[in-house]
Amino acid sequence: MERVSLGSMQRLLTMGIRNRFGFAMPKLQETKRSVMPAQAGIQAEGGRTRKNLDSRLRGKVRRRSPQFVGQISIPRALVHGCVIVAFAVFLPGSSRGAEKFTTIYSARVMAQALPWIAEEAGLFKKYNLDHNLVFIASSSITTAALLGGDPDMTMTGGVGNVIAFVRGSTEIVYIGSAKNLMTQNIIAGGNLKRPEDLKGKRIAVSRIGSNSHYFTIQALRRHGMEPNRDYTFLQSGGDPESLTALLAGGVEVACLTPPTDVQALSRGYHYVIYGPDLKISYAATSFVTKRSTIARRPQVMAQYMRAIGEASKIMHTDREFVYKVLGKQLRLNDRTILEAAYNAEIKVMEPRLALKADAFQAILDEVAQTDERAKKVKPLELTDARFLNEMEKSGFWDQIWAKR
Repeated sequence: MERVSLGSMQRLLTMGIRNRFGFAMPKLQETKRSVMPAQAGIQAEGGRTRKNLDSRLRGKVRRRSPQFVGQISIPRALVHGCVIVAFAVFLPGSSRGAEKFTTIYSARVMAQALPWIAEEAGLFKKYNLDHNLVFIASSSITTAALLGGDPDMTMTGGVGNVIAFVRGSTEIVYIGSAKNLMTQNIIAGGNLKRPEDLKGKRIAVSRIGSNSHYFTIQALRRHGMEPNRDYTFLQSGGDPESLTALLAGGVEVACLTPPTDVQALSRGYHYVIYGPDLKISYAATSFVTKRSTIARRPQVMAQYMRAIGEASKIMHTDREFVYKVLGKQLRLNDRTILEAAYNAEIKVMEPRLALKADAFQAILDEVAQTDERAKKVKPLELTDARFLNEMEKSGFWDQIWAKR
Protein backbone atom coordinates (compact mmCIF):
# COMPACT_ATOMS: atom_id res chain seq x y z
CA MET A 1 0.00 0.00 0.00
CA GLU A 2 1.43 3.31 -1.07
CA ARG A 3 1.37 5.95 1.64
CA VAL A 4 0.39 9.59 1.27
CA SER A 5 2.41 12.21 3.15
CA LEU A 6 1.04 15.43 4.54
CA GLY A 7 3.20 17.21 2.01
CA SER A 8 1.46 15.53 -0.88
CA MET A 9 -1.92 16.31 0.68
CA GLN A 10 -0.92 19.97 0.86
CA ARG A 11 0.10 20.00 -2.79
CA LEU A 12 -3.18 18.42 -3.82
CA LEU A 13 -5.17 20.91 -1.81
CA THR A 14 -3.20 23.90 -3.07
CA MET A 15 -3.47 22.86 -6.70
CA GLY A 16 -7.18 22.13 -6.39
CA ILE A 17 -6.94 19.03 -8.57
CA ARG A 18 -8.57 15.61 -8.38
CA ASN A 19 -6.96 13.75 -5.52
CA ARG A 20 -5.10 10.48 -5.80
CA PHE A 21 -7.98 8.41 -4.43
CA GLY A 22 -10.17 9.23 -7.41
CA PHE A 23 -12.72 11.60 -5.89
CA ALA A 24 -12.59 15.33 -6.37
CA MET A 25 -11.38 17.57 -3.59
CA PRO A 26 -14.09 20.10 -2.74
CA LYS A 27 -13.91 23.37 -4.67
CA LEU A 28 -15.07 25.73 -2.00
CA GLN A 29 -14.38 28.99 -3.76
CA GLU A 30 -18.13 29.11 -4.44
CA THR A 31 -18.72 29.92 -0.79
CA LYS A 32 -19.04 33.69 -0.58
CA ARG A 33 -18.97 34.02 3.18
CA SER A 34 -15.69 33.87 5.11
CA VAL A 35 -15.48 31.32 7.85
CA MET A 36 -13.49 30.61 10.94
CA PRO A 37 -10.32 28.59 10.22
CA ALA A 38 -11.62 25.81 12.44
CA GLN A 39 -14.83 25.66 10.41
CA ALA A 40 -13.00 25.92 7.12
CA GLY A 41 -10.54 23.17 7.82
CA ILE A 42 -9.16 21.57 10.94
CA GLN A 43 -9.30 22.24 14.66
CA ALA A 44 -7.60 20.29 17.41
CA GLU A 45 -9.97 20.02 20.36
CA GLY A 46 -9.13 21.09 23.88
CA GLY A 47 -7.20 24.18 22.75
CA ARG A 48 -3.90 22.36 22.45
CA THR A 49 -3.18 23.61 18.94
CA ARG A 50 -5.38 26.69 18.72
CA LYS A 51 -2.47 28.98 19.58
CA ASN A 52 -0.46 27.44 16.75
CA LEU A 53 -3.27 28.26 14.35
CA ASP A 54 -3.63 31.81 15.66
CA SER A 55 0.09 32.47 15.39
CA ARG A 56 0.18 31.15 11.81
CA LEU A 57 -2.64 33.40 10.77
CA ARG A 58 -1.62 36.50 12.74
CA GLY A 59 -0.66 39.25 10.38
CA LYS A 60 -2.15 37.44 7.39
CA VAL A 61 -5.79 37.63 8.33
CA ARG A 62 -7.79 40.63 9.46
CA ARG A 63 -10.27 39.72 12.19
CA ARG A 64 -13.76 41.12 11.65
CA SER A 65 -15.92 39.62 14.36
CA PRO A 66 -16.03 36.79 16.89
CA GLN A 67 -17.84 34.69 14.27
CA PHE A 68 -16.02 35.40 11.05
CA VAL A 69 -12.39 35.89 10.13
CA GLY A 70 -11.42 38.08 7.20
CA GLN A 71 -11.07 36.87 3.63
CA ILE A 72 -8.99 33.72 3.61
CA SER A 73 -9.40 31.14 0.88
CA ILE A 74 -10.59 27.80 2.17
CA PRO A 75 -7.98 25.72 0.31
CA ARG A 76 -5.23 27.71 2.06
CA ALA A 77 -6.94 27.25 5.42
CA LEU A 78 -7.10 23.52 4.79
CA VAL A 79 -3.39 23.44 4.00
CA HIS A 80 -2.69 25.24 7.30
CA GLY A 81 -4.99 22.70 8.90
CA CYS A 82 -2.95 19.76 7.65
CA VAL A 83 0.05 21.26 9.44
CA ILE A 84 -2.06 21.59 12.58
CA VAL A 85 -2.90 17.88 12.41
CA ALA A 86 0.79 17.07 12.24
CA PHE A 87 1.42 19.11 15.40
CA ALA A 88 -1.65 17.67 17.12
CA VAL A 89 -0.64 14.08 16.50
CA PHE A 90 2.79 14.52 18.03
CA LEU A 91 2.04 16.81 20.97
CA PRO A 92 3.27 15.30 24.21
CA GLY A 93 0.49 13.93 26.38
CA SER A 94 -0.19 14.93 29.94
CA SER A 95 -0.81 11.37 31.12
CA ARG A 96 2.29 9.30 31.75
CA GLY A 97 1.97 5.77 30.46
CA ALA A 98 -1.27 6.49 28.64
CA GLU A 99 -1.56 5.38 25.04
CA LYS A 100 -1.62 8.27 22.57
CA PHE A 101 -4.64 8.09 20.29
CA THR A 102 -5.92 10.54 17.69
CA THR A 103 -9.45 10.69 16.28
CA ILE A 104 -10.49 12.90 13.37
CA TYR A 105 -14.18 13.74 13.01
CA SER A 106 -15.82 15.53 10.10
CA ALA A 107 -19.03 17.23 11.31
CA ARG A 108 -20.05 19.26 14.35
CA VAL A 109 -23.41 17.55 14.83
CA MET A 110 -25.05 15.41 17.51
CA ALA A 111 -24.47 12.20 15.55
CA GLN A 112 -20.70 12.73 15.91
CA ALA A 113 -20.84 13.72 19.57
CA LEU A 114 -19.66 10.41 21.09
CA PRO A 115 -15.98 11.46 21.35
CA TRP A 116 -17.10 14.74 22.95
CA ILE A 117 -19.13 12.79 25.50
CA ALA A 118 -16.30 10.36 26.19
CA GLU A 119 -13.89 13.24 26.73
CA GLU A 120 -16.25 15.16 29.02
CA ALA A 121 -17.05 12.03 31.05
CA GLY A 122 -13.39 11.11 31.50
CA LEU A 123 -13.80 7.81 29.66
CA PHE A 124 -10.62 8.06 27.63
CA LYS A 125 -8.63 8.52 30.82
CA LYS A 126 -10.51 5.60 32.36
CA TYR A 127 -9.29 3.40 29.52
CA ASN A 128 -5.73 4.78 29.71
CA LEU A 129 -5.89 6.78 26.49
CA ASP A 130 -4.20 10.13 25.94
CA HIS A 131 -6.79 11.16 23.41
CA ASN A 132 -6.49 13.95 20.86
CA LEU A 133 -9.59 14.99 18.90
CA VAL A 134 -9.17 16.83 15.59
CA PHE A 135 -11.86 18.37 13.40
CA ILE A 136 -11.64 18.32 9.58
CA ALA A 137 -14.73 19.68 7.85
CA SER A 138 -14.51 17.27 4.91
CA SER A 139 -15.02 13.52 4.75
CA SER A 140 -12.81 13.20 1.66
CA ILE A 141 -9.86 14.95 3.34
CA THR A 142 -10.49 12.90 6.48
CA THR A 143 -10.14 9.77 4.34
CA ALA A 144 -6.92 11.11 2.81
CA ALA A 145 -5.54 11.86 6.29
CA LEU A 146 -6.40 8.34 7.45
CA LEU A 147 -4.61 6.75 4.51
CA GLY A 148 -1.73 9.16 5.01
CA GLY A 149 -1.06 7.53 8.37
CA ASP A 150 -1.82 10.34 10.81
CA PRO A 151 -4.98 9.45 12.83
CA ASP A 152 -5.70 6.18 14.59
CA MET A 153 -9.45 6.57 14.01
CA THR A 154 -11.86 8.65 12.00
CA MET A 155 -15.53 9.31 12.68
CA THR A 156 -17.22 10.22 9.46
CA GLY A 157 -19.90 9.45 6.92
CA GLY A 158 -20.32 9.95 3.21
CA VAL A 159 -19.15 7.85 0.32
CA GLY A 160 -15.49 8.88 0.55
CA ASN A 161 -14.28 5.81 2.43
CA VAL A 162 -16.22 3.41 0.22
CA ILE A 163 -14.99 5.08 -2.97
CA ALA A 164 -11.40 4.80 -1.74
CA PHE A 165 -11.93 1.11 -0.87
CA VAL A 166 -13.49 0.32 -4.26
CA ARG A 167 -10.56 2.00 -5.99
CA GLY A 168 -7.97 -0.07 -4.21
CA SER A 169 -7.43 1.39 -0.72
CA THR A 170 -8.61 -1.79 1.00
CA GLU A 171 -6.74 -0.84 4.17
CA ILE A 172 -9.88 1.09 5.12
CA VAL A 173 -12.21 -0.74 7.49
CA TYR A 174 -15.36 0.14 9.46
CA ILE A 175 -15.37 -1.17 13.04
CA GLY A 176 -18.54 0.43 14.44
CA SER A 177 -21.42 2.71 13.50
CA ALA A 178 -23.18 5.34 15.55
CA LYS A 179 -25.93 5.91 13.01
CA ASN A 180 -27.22 3.84 10.08
CA LEU A 181 -30.15 5.96 8.91
CA MET A 182 -30.13 9.44 7.43
CA THR A 183 -31.77 12.22 9.44
CA GLN A 184 -30.98 15.20 7.25
CA ASN A 185 -33.81 17.53 6.34
CA ILE A 186 -34.41 19.89 3.43
CA ILE A 187 -35.44 23.26 4.79
CA ALA A 188 -36.65 26.40 3.04
CA GLY A 189 -38.60 29.57 3.64
CA GLY A 190 -41.35 31.58 2.03
CA ASN A 191 -43.50 29.85 -0.57
CA LEU A 192 -41.18 26.91 -1.11
CA LYS A 193 -43.46 24.27 0.39
CA ARG A 194 -43.18 21.20 -1.85
CA PRO A 195 -40.19 19.37 -3.35
CA GLU A 196 -41.35 20.48 -6.80
CA ASP A 197 -40.99 24.10 -5.69
CA LEU A 198 -37.22 23.58 -5.45
CA LYS A 199 -36.74 23.31 -9.21
CA GLY A 200 -34.17 25.80 -10.39
CA LYS A 201 -32.98 26.48 -6.84
CA ARG A 202 -29.51 26.25 -5.35
CA ILE A 203 -29.34 24.05 -2.25
CA ALA A 204 -26.70 24.48 0.45
CA VAL A 205 -24.92 21.27 1.49
CA SER A 206 -21.72 20.88 3.47
CA ARG A 207 -19.64 19.31 0.69
CA ILE A 208 -20.07 17.42 -2.56
CA GLY A 209 -19.84 13.77 -1.49
CA SER A 210 -21.02 14.53 2.05
CA ASN A 211 -24.02 13.04 3.84
CA SER A 212 -26.08 16.15 3.14
CA HIS A 213 -25.24 15.98 -0.57
CA TYR A 214 -26.13 12.28 -0.76
CA PHE A 215 -29.37 12.75 1.17
CA THR A 216 -30.53 15.64 -1.02
CA ILE A 217 -30.01 13.59 -4.17
CA GLN A 218 -31.81 10.54 -2.76
CA ALA A 219 -34.71 12.53 -1.31
CA LEU A 220 -35.39 14.62 -4.42
CA ARG A 221 -34.91 11.64 -6.73
CA ARG A 222 -38.06 10.23 -5.15
CA HIS A 223 -39.85 13.20 -6.65
CA GLY A 224 -38.36 12.79 -10.12
CA MET A 225 -35.72 15.47 -9.66
CA GLU A 226 -32.03 15.18 -10.55
CA PRO A 227 -29.05 17.40 -9.67
CA ASN A 228 -27.80 19.86 -12.31
CA ARG A 229 -30.94 19.30 -14.36
CA ASP A 230 -33.47 20.43 -11.74
CA TYR A 231 -31.34 22.06 -9.04
CA THR A 232 -27.73 22.83 -8.14
CA PHE A 233 -25.60 22.82 -5.00
CA LEU A 234 -23.69 25.35 -2.95
CA GLN A 235 -20.87 23.82 -0.90
CA SER A 236 -20.89 25.68 2.40
CA GLY A 237 -18.29 23.79 4.43
CA GLY A 238 -20.57 22.41 7.15
CA ASP A 239 -23.99 22.46 8.75
CA PRO A 240 -23.44 25.73 10.66
CA GLU A 241 -22.24 27.39 7.46
CA SER A 242 -25.27 26.10 5.52
CA LEU A 243 -27.50 27.61 8.19
CA THR A 244 -25.62 30.90 7.95
CA ALA A 245 -26.02 30.94 4.15
CA LEU A 246 -29.75 30.30 4.54
CA LEU A 247 -30.28 33.00 7.16
CA ALA A 248 -28.21 35.51 5.19
CA GLY A 249 -30.20 34.93 2.02
CA GLY A 250 -27.30 33.41 0.11
CA VAL A 251 -29.53 30.42 -0.67
CA GLU A 252 -33.23 29.74 -0.34
CA VAL A 253 -32.85 26.06 0.54
CA ALA A 254 -30.48 24.09 2.78
CA CYS A 255 -29.99 20.49 3.83
CA LEU A 256 -29.54 20.52 7.61
CA THR A 257 -29.00 18.00 10.40
CA PRO A 258 -30.02 18.32 14.09
CA PRO A 259 -29.55 20.70 15.80
CA THR A 260 -29.07 23.23 12.98
CA ASP A 261 -32.42 22.28 11.44
CA VAL A 262 -34.17 23.24 14.67
CA GLN A 263 -32.29 26.54 14.72
CA ALA A 264 -33.66 27.27 11.24
CA LEU A 265 -37.19 26.36 12.31
CA SER A 266 -36.91 28.78 15.23
CA ARG A 267 -36.16 31.54 12.69
CA GLY A 268 -39.33 30.91 10.71
CA TYR A 269 -38.16 28.35 8.14
CA HIS A 270 -39.94 25.05 7.55
CA TYR A 271 -39.38 21.48 6.42
CA VAL A 272 -39.84 20.75 2.74
CA ILE A 273 -38.69 17.17 3.29
CA TYR A 274 -38.41 15.65 6.77
CA GLY A 275 -35.63 13.10 6.42
CA PRO A 276 -36.38 10.64 9.24
CA ASP A 277 -39.71 9.80 7.59
CA LEU A 278 -37.88 8.45 4.53
CA LYS A 279 -35.83 5.92 6.55
CA ILE A 280 -32.94 5.96 4.07
CA SER A 281 -30.39 3.30 5.08
CA TYR A 282 -26.85 4.63 5.00
CA ALA A 283 -23.72 4.34 7.14
CA ALA A 284 -24.11 7.99 8.08
CA THR A 285 -21.74 8.11 11.06
CA SER A 286 -19.17 5.37 11.49
CA PHE A 287 -15.84 4.63 13.13
CA VAL A 288 -13.29 3.98 10.41
CA THR A 289 -9.65 2.97 10.78
CA LYS A 290 -6.99 0.96 8.93
CA ARG A 291 -6.42 -2.76 9.11
CA SER A 292 -2.73 -2.17 9.77
CA THR A 293 -3.57 0.02 12.78
CA ILE A 294 -5.73 -2.76 14.21
CA ALA A 295 -2.91 -5.27 13.66
CA ARG A 296 -0.39 -2.97 15.33
CA ARG A 297 -2.53 -1.79 18.27
CA PRO A 298 -5.35 -4.29 18.88
CA GLN A 299 -5.52 -3.75 22.65
CA VAL A 300 -5.51 0.02 22.33
CA MET A 301 -8.25 -0.16 19.73
CA ALA A 302 -10.30 -2.35 22.09
CA GLN A 303 -9.85 0.22 24.88
CA TYR A 304 -11.01 2.99 22.55
CA MET A 305 -14.12 1.13 21.48
CA ARG A 306 -15.06 0.45 25.10
CA ALA A 307 -14.74 4.15 25.90
CA ILE A 308 -17.00 4.95 22.94
CA GLY A 309 -19.38 2.18 24.01
CA GLU A 310 -19.79 3.79 27.43
CA ALA A 311 -20.26 7.18 25.77
CA SER A 312 -23.07 5.68 23.69
CA LYS A 313 -24.77 4.48 26.85
CA ILE A 314 -24.53 7.99 28.31
CA MET A 315 -25.97 9.47 25.12
CA HIS A 316 -29.02 7.22 25.36
CA THR A 317 -29.65 7.47 29.09
CA ASP A 318 -28.44 10.87 30.34
CA ARG A 319 -29.92 13.60 28.19
CA GLU A 320 -28.97 16.35 30.64
CA PHE A 321 -25.31 15.41 30.27
CA VAL A 322 -25.72 15.34 26.48
CA TYR A 323 -27.33 18.82 26.54
CA LYS A 324 -24.37 20.07 28.55
CA VAL A 325 -21.86 18.64 26.06
CA LEU A 326 -23.72 19.82 22.96
CA GLY A 327 -24.22 23.25 24.47
CA LYS A 328 -20.51 23.54 25.18
CA GLN A 329 -19.30 22.25 21.81
CA LEU A 330 -21.90 23.92 19.61
CA ARG A 331 -22.29 27.08 21.73
CA LEU A 332 -26.00 26.53 22.10
CA ASN A 333 -27.87 27.73 25.18
CA ASP A 334 -31.44 27.31 23.96
CA ARG A 335 -32.81 24.25 25.74
CA THR A 336 -35.77 24.05 23.38
CA ILE A 337 -33.44 23.61 20.41
CA LEU A 338 -31.26 21.09 22.22
CA GLU A 339 -34.26 19.07 23.32
CA ALA A 340 -35.87 19.01 19.87
CA ALA A 341 -32.58 17.96 18.25
CA TYR A 342 -31.98 15.25 20.81
CA ASN A 343 -35.49 13.82 20.48
CA ALA A 344 -35.17 13.61 16.70
CA GLU A 345 -31.67 12.16 16.55
CA ILE A 346 -31.65 9.69 19.44
CA LYS A 347 -34.26 7.52 17.73
CA VAL A 348 -31.79 6.44 15.06
CA MET A 349 -28.55 6.32 17.05
CA GLU A 350 -27.14 2.80 17.47
CA PRO A 351 -26.94 2.01 21.21
CA ARG A 352 -24.39 -0.80 20.64
CA LEU A 353 -22.63 0.71 17.61
CA ALA A 354 -23.99 -1.96 15.27
CA LEU A 355 -22.62 -2.41 11.76
CA LYS A 356 -25.52 -3.04 9.38
CA ALA A 357 -25.08 -4.59 5.95
CA ASP A 358 -27.95 -2.68 4.31
CA ALA A 359 -26.39 0.65 5.36
CA PHE A 360 -23.19 -0.22 3.48
CA GLN A 361 -24.99 -1.78 0.54
CA ALA A 362 -26.79 1.52 -0.03
CA ILE A 363 -23.44 3.29 -0.44
CA LEU A 364 -22.07 0.56 -2.71
CA ASP A 365 -25.17 0.81 -4.91
CA GLU A 366 -24.65 4.56 -5.26
CA VAL A 367 -20.93 4.21 -6.05
CA ALA A 368 -21.70 1.46 -8.59
CA GLN A 369 -23.54 3.98 -10.74
CA THR A 370 -20.20 5.54 -11.65
CA ASP A 371 -17.77 2.70 -10.86
CA GLU A 372 -18.68 -0.87 -11.81
CA ARG A 373 -16.08 -2.26 -9.40
CA ALA A 374 -18.42 -1.45 -6.53
CA LYS A 375 -20.75 -4.22 -7.71
CA LYS A 376 -18.10 -6.80 -6.79
CA VAL A 377 -17.67 -5.54 -3.21
CA LYS A 378 -19.75 -7.09 -0.43
CA PRO A 379 -20.65 -5.10 2.70
CA LEU A 380 -18.82 -7.67 4.86
CA GLU A 381 -15.54 -6.79 3.12
CA LEU A 382 -15.80 -3.23 4.40
CA THR A 383 -16.23 -4.14 8.05
CA ASP A 384 -14.46 -5.78 10.98
CA ALA A 385 -16.75 -6.52 13.94
CA ARG A 386 -14.16 -8.17 16.20
CA PHE A 387 -14.30 -5.45 18.86
CA LEU A 388 -18.10 -5.27 18.90
CA ASN A 389 -18.25 -9.07 19.10
CA GLU A 390 -15.80 -9.14 21.99
CA MET A 391 -17.79 -6.48 23.84
CA GLU A 392 -20.89 -8.63 23.39
CA LYS A 393 -19.34 -11.99 24.34
CA SER A 394 -17.50 -10.61 27.37
CA GLY A 395 -20.69 -9.17 28.82
CA PHE A 396 -19.43 -5.60 28.50
CA TRP A 397 -22.62 -4.32 26.89
CA ASP A 398 -24.91 -6.04 29.38
CA GLN A 399 -22.82 -4.77 32.28
CA ILE A 400 -22.84 -1.08 31.32
CA TRP A 401 -26.49 -1.10 30.30
CA ALA A 402 -27.46 -2.70 33.62
CA LYS A 403 -26.06 0.33 35.44
CA ARG A 404 -28.43 3.17 36.28
